[in-house]
Amino acid sequence: MPDYAAQRAHMVQSQLSTNDVADPRIRLAMAAIPREQFVPGARRAMAYCDLPVEVAPGRYLLDPRSLAKLLALAGVRRPIMCSDVGCATGYSTAVLALLAKSVVALEQDADLVRQATERLSAVANSTVVQGTLAEGAKAQAPFDAIIVEGGIEEAPQALLAQLTEGGRLVAVLQRGAQGRATFSSGNVSGSARARIRCIRPGSSWDFGSPLDLSSDTPHTNVS
Repeated sequence: MPDYAAQRAHMVQSQLSTNDVADPRIRLAMAAIPREQFVPGARRAMAYCDLPVEVAPGRYLLDPRSLAKLLALAGVRRPIMCSDVGCATGYSTAVLALLAKSVVALEQDADLVRQATERLSAVANSTVVQGTLAEGAKAQAPFDAIIVEGGIEEAPQALLAQLTEGGRLVAVLQRGAQGRATFSSGNVSGSARARIRCIRPGSSWDFGSPLDLSSDTPHTNVS
């Protein structure tokens, strides 16, 4: 039987600690959440690999390093209220729930909503809602931080409007084969110093299709 606890500890050491994820709270949160429980059984052997894991056709959990970089950029602290856009099976929401006061997980795909709701049933400070990603979780806004779980091609203005004053939206701004973790708020915007590469030498994985935030599109592809 796989030793997932050992794999999780190795993931934190090899993918986070050695890649400038300096915030110990992020490392501790990701060390505490069993990522394999949010991955389909047939792919659990890949749960702690340093690449995105497909959890539904065309849908992925971000690789641990990229997720950690986004969380660091968001500056999540305990008093903060967050929205996790494109939460898929809920792994990122579970991690965020250890860092923030509360998390609203937004998902558009009905089956992923069901899976995330089941997996997060014991996480008291999280709520899973179904809705169009482009519109965000309007009923629960405003948020101190919004994390978009995937590559996007342009800043989603409708989501920016749901931030508190000085709040942050973080996402992977994708341009061709590469993406850069970026943040935006009402009065500041910038980018991470380290480029998050979508394709690594010797590998074939990438972020896939950008997260589709168009309001008239009933299905999404997110990585």
